[in-house]
Amino acid sequence: MAPINLENVQLYGKIDFDETKYPSHSNVHTVLTKECLKFIVLLHRTFNAKRLELLNNRDLLQKKIDSDPSKLVEIFTSNQIPKIRENSDLWSGPVAFGPGLQNRHVEITGPPVRNMLVNALNTEAADAYMVDFEDSSSPTWENMINGQVNLYDAIRNQIDFNNGKKDYKLNDNFVKLNTVMVRPRGWHMDEKHLKIDNEYISASIFDFGVYFYNNAQKLIELGKGPYFYLPKMEHHLEAKLWNDIFNVSQDYLNIPRGTVRATVLIETLPAAFQLDEIVYQLKTHMAGLNCGRWDYIFSTIKKLRNLPNHILPNRDLVTMGVPFMSNYASQLPTVCHKYGISAIGGMAATIPIKDDPVKNEIAMKKVVDDKQRELSKGFDGSWSATPVLCSVVKSVFDKLGTPNQIHYIPDTANINSQDLLNTSIDGFKITTDGIRLNLDIGLQYMEAWVRGNGCVAIHNLMEDAATAEVSAKMLYQWVRHNVELSDKPGQYVTSELTLQILKEETQRLIKENEHRENKFELVAKYFEPEITGTKFSDFITTMLYDEVITPTEAPFDLSLLK
Repeated sequence: MAPINLENVQLYGKIDFDETKYPSHSNVHTVLTKECLKFIVLLHRTFNAKRLELLNNRDLLQKKIDSDPSKLVEIFTSNQIPKIRENSDLWSGPVAFGPGLQNRHVEITGPPVRNMLVNALNTEAADAYMVDFEDSSSPTWENMINGQVNLYDAIRNQIDFNNGKKDYKLNDNFVKLNTVMVRPRGWHMDEKHLKIDNEYISASIFDFGVYFYNNAQKLIELGKGPYFYLPKMEHHLEAKLWNDIFNVSQDYLNIPRGTVRATVLIETLPAAFQLDEIVYQLKTHMAGLNCGRWDYIFSTIKKLRNLPNHILPNRDLVTMGVPFMSNYASQLPTVCHKYGISAIGGMAATIPIKDDPVKNEIAMKKVVDDKQRELSKGFDGSWSATPVLCSVVKSVFDKLGTPNQIHYIPDTANINSQDLLNTSIDGFKITTDGIRLNLDIGLQYMEAWVRGNGCVAIHNLMEDAATAEVSAKMLYQWVRHNVELSDKPGQYVTSELTLQILKEETQRLIKENEHRENKFELVAKYFEPEITGTKFSDFITTMLYDEVITPTEAPFDLSLLK
């Protein structure tokens, strides 16, 4: 193999962070070595052109949807591969689970923050921890790099630390701890602190590459990976791109192909029509599929935003019981179990209401009912956003009595492609309070995100970026179609109305948070064109990204890397 050169590679990220909070003495130089950088440069030069081509294909799909909405089913099913669906013998996937992936009743999720890593890994009720560099992380350079350092230390059982107020320590050695799965950022994101050949590196490749290079061999020794969650894909060729990256990466480190295992989040409308194809493209690396419910709502609005017969109502009415969501979730276990892989349910995000036992009991019952619904549909496990909820989720899925129910293939023959587009909802209403709630949630999340926090408690729910995406896309859709307000007949959702309420909500939040420096005015300026119909951004996170990057004035001298 030809040597990898670092010519035309510029690193603009800060390298010297405060290391006093790392008793392990791990730091940026531990995870971003010269050899690691060469590895991710290789991946970028090999695969970035294909990534950009696939991202452009998303735009082409949107143009088809907008230009010929009468043929939605034909458009969404055009990427299916009949020979795969007609002949499951083509499946060449794993003959066995990856170590630690047999039982996935409860997977706790959260960002790679050091104290949260310790708390999650100490949660006995959880079978696995999905460490999220994506929607529950604000992608500041320090967050992304410290996240890699934190994982490096956790995998080596050297993550114990004191934050000045409390000791954080793993309960036992790592061999006995939960399986770790890493979710890199989506294909649409760049990492703007690293430029290669005048292009920003893919954030997906950066997150995956740094983690894989530093930890793959150690995880294999421990019998715990390397495992990944793959987000935001819209086409089976995007899954193939990941499969190609896995193969090249394993070859590069002399690791047998198929060692990597990946679970794909089915959280976009186009992907819901390509489950078989996505499974097939990942072949020997496939571990399962997951229902990303809030992102799926966001994607459905985004793709169908210009079609007046697909308007969604107030967010509290868009539950897993409405047709398009129920049908989407129902088909997933059927496809997964046909191929012998896991079906993982959605997020339990409720935060316990400690000061109101009655409300807390009602909230916990809703969680149990939701997980019971998933269990009955054939799911093998589900997500929890907090350690407390893990035991609640576990109490439901442990009823199986077996590590999974992959032996059970639900009969979903009655669900067809048209059913995935059935956005009719009983009790449809769009109200002034619905506008206000979307603005309140959107502003609160975005403000926290630009301050570096991507995992935010809002109205007793632990929220990630998907909740703000739903807020923005709903409001755009309501203004775009000038929908009538259910609580004020004869009045309509206009740009003037949403702007007026945006100003009111912004001022209220500024006043409520005047005890600290806040950025509500800043994020309101970004939010305004999105919710008044004058601009549509595919992702709020890319729209806000420049507010959290901290590039150095000049590139870092790469010769100083270890």
